Amino acid sequence: MDHVVLELGLAVGLVALAGLLSTKLRFSVIPFYILVGMIVGPHAPKFGNFDFRFIESAELIELLGRMGVLFLLFYLGLEFSVGRLIKAGKSIAVGGTIYIAINFTLGMLYGFLAGLPFQEVLVLAGITSISSSAIVAKVLIDLKRTANAETEMILGIIMFEDIFLAVYISVLSGLVLSGASSVGGVILSAGIALGFMLGFIILGRLATPLLNKVFNIRSNELFLLAVFATLFIVAGFSETIHVAEAIGALLVGLVLAETDHMKRIEHLILPFRDFFGALFFFSFGLTINPFELLDAFWLSIGAVAITLFGNFLAGMLAGRSAGLSHKASSNIGLTIVSRGEFSIILANLGKAGGLMQLLQPFAALYVLILAILGPILTKESKHVYRFLNAIFRWEQRSKKRTEAKASSS
Repeated sequence: MDHVVLELGLAVGLVALAGLLSTKLRFSVIPFYILVGMIVGPHAPKFGNFDFRFIESAELIELLGRMGVLFLLFYLGLEFSVGRLIKAGKSIAVGGTIYIAINFTLGMLYGFLAGLPFQEVLVLAGITSISSSAIVAKVLIDLKRTANAETEMILGIIMFEDIFLAVYISVLSGLVLSGASSVGGVILSAGIALGFMLGFIILGRLATPLLNKVFNIRSNELFLLAVFATLFIVAGFSETIHVAEAIGALLVGLVLAETDHMKRIEHLILPFRDFFGALFFFSFGLTINPFELLDAFWLSIGAVAITLFGNFLAGMLAGRSAGLSHKASSNIGLTIVSRGEFSIILANLGKAGGLMQLLQPFAALYVLILAILGPILTKESKHVYRFLNAIFRWEQRSKKRTEAKASSS
């Protein structure tokens, strides 16, 4: 008997319970979505018609999860625009470059030291380089830090990461999904991907007046249908030329962010982002057998240690380069340590390319640990700074420099 609808209802119910639990605990919801997906799945029991293995509905839930990725990236594109990057300023570009350079380099070195093949190293480095904008934004709002001195740099680094991610996934998908093995083949695949991305943005910006007219639709129903059609067609076409469908969705968001309809799209798309995004994390959890996590335990623990060090160092250097205090700079590294949706997307890219299965449980455990540690470190950043300041004596050194400058002048 077909129990797809019943299983889908169970899945949504479990996701809702996980969300309620995270709300009660006042914690990031992403780990709970992944955990509940890991608890059920192929290894779970069956009680009569209530099948928590989700065998019959697995493909449907996976499809809905893929749609969740599209909505997450599409909404991110709406929140960000090419113009905002230009206005962000030199300090954010410098800070973002420092952050990516340190974390990506450490990820590459760690991957090679772990003895992974080259393509797996590239995926691992991407997983460890990109913070979760969803978790970071939620933490900043929950802790009421949006007015803090370091928040502009934090948001700027997140935007910089998004651009790096778009380029990196384009290059990585050209290498992993196309199966190109020669240097020329990789360059050609990456060139096509990057050319498509840049061309789409340029043409999209030029077509802004036309898009304003095309999407000038009074009916919300027809308006959403037009937006969804554009989103799915572009995302689907992107995959045919070895550009991740998530990047296609991001590109559509970037282009539509320049139109007069951005606020309307953002308002109408928000429930879809939350619903399908939750199913995305749940579906990711379904693919992970918790009994296999032990295989990736030490690899994940090592990556977490590397990430904590790299994030704090990058945050300090980025903040100080922008003239922020040591305390504000330390807050940067502690706030953006969380990993989430983008790390999972990169792990799924590795899975789609037939790379080592170890990447999936590694990403799951790595994301879980940092999705839990990130909000805690941010909340307790005052105590972390106080402890480190007692060791490095940043405030005393700054005070001495200030007094020296005052006396010399």
